[in-house]
Amino acid sequence: MNLTIPLIALIIGTYALRIAGPALRTRVTISPRIDKVMTTAVAVIFVALIATSTLLVDRDFAGFALPAGVAVAAVLAWRKAPFVVIVIAAAATTAVLRWIGVD
Repeated sequence: MNLTIPLIALIIGTYALRIAGPALRTRVTISPRIDKVMTTAVAVIFVALIATSTLLVDRDFAGFALPAGVAVAAVLAWRKAPFVVIVIAAAATTAVLRWIGVD
């Protein structure tokens, strides 16, 4: 199947949305209720993405080491640690747990 036409359509659609945002910013107003719902929806989608990435690998449970590493990263991010420290601590936690046999 030739993907050129769908790809071009996606490119045009993406740039149209990028141009429409600033162009319509002063003309369209969003109610506070819709704004709150959209903000909540973004948070829910982000949490769902994190949960599936953390708990599943190839449609199977990822084990306990990976969620533990993500939990360490979450705590450090909450404590406002530098990004490099968060990444190294999460990777080290996961690696050490897998090294000692926690899968």
